[in-house]
Amino acid sequence: MKSPFLKMIQEKMYLKRYAKRTIETYLYWISAYIRFHHMRHPSTMGDTEVEAFLNHLVNEKNVAANTQSLALNSLVFLYKEIVKQPLSQTLNFVSSQKKQKLPEVLTHSEIKRFLDHCSPKHYLACALMYGSELRLMETMRLRVKDINFDYHCINIVDGKGGKNRIVTLAPELFHALRAQINHVSYVLSLDNNNPNFSGVWMPNRLRDKYRSQAQTLPWQYLFPSQNLSTDPESGLLRRHHIDEKQVQRAVRKTTELAKINKHVTPHTLRHSFATHLLQSGADIRTVQSQLGHSDVKTTQIYTHILQNGAQGVTSPLSRI
Repeated sequence: MKSPFLKMIQEKMYLKRYAKRTIETYLYWISAYIRFHHMRHPSTMGDTEVEAFLNHLVNEKNVAANTQSLALNSLVFLYKEIVKQPLSQTLNFVSSQKKQKLPEVLTHSEIKRFLDHCSPKHYLACALMYGSELRLMETMRLRVKDINFDYHCINIVDGKGGKNRIVTLAPELFHALRAQINHVSYVLSLDNNNPNFSGVWMPNRLRDKYRSQAQTLPWQYLFPSQNLSTDPESGLLRRHHIDEKQVQRAVRKTTELAKINKHVTPHTLRHSFATHLLQSGADIRTVQSQLGHSDVKTTQIYTHILQNGAQGVTSPLSRI
């Protein structure tokens, strides 16, 4: 990162314990905002310039409402925490009216074809995203201790929005999971023989409270990276989880091999789980709990996919 200003923001966010993904997102939008205003320093700008940028995102870039909200949150942080000149709470800008698309969903037979063509290296991660409706980053951040074989469940800790939840675990994945945990144990034994190894990254105060646990099996990532790396927050040598881009590429490749003519992403597997669970007769509140949605309205989008025609009406043509 060449900009000293952006580097300073990054360091401050690390000190405030922001997640790596949040830091990357905020820096992206702050950088885009500065470039839009021809490299002016944010301290020389304010409400008017922020409104112009947010209007540009909608009028010129046609971004979705969630994207515009991310940009706004980034700039609110910038002016409150960095510039120390908070933005007005009555900003006047055009809100995105771009409609949310119905999620892409695979059929049961397409899911089977997808998993049949999935490489052994990425099969378990993909099977968990579908079988336990995990988000991509929730899958990457799984630790060995999160897998509960006795109760057939997975503990999701600090998921989207900082929420915890418990999701189902298919017994069909037990063998693959135990094999993966054995692999993690072997990698850990090699790491612990490295005098420079400082253990896995642990969140917030747990790194002080359970300092010795960083080099024990339960806290290791279920999908560890191939190489050790330097923790940008502390400068210590650790083994992180694999890069999510690996799985994204694997999903694209598998979709091609399985000859599925749909736009499939890791999140498509989660969408498919929700739709299939509703299809099997599960109550929408159960699905809401599994997905970790705060509002049932978010979950109801999957009922639209299951409707037989508009508003569930059967076409008279079907009775001829």
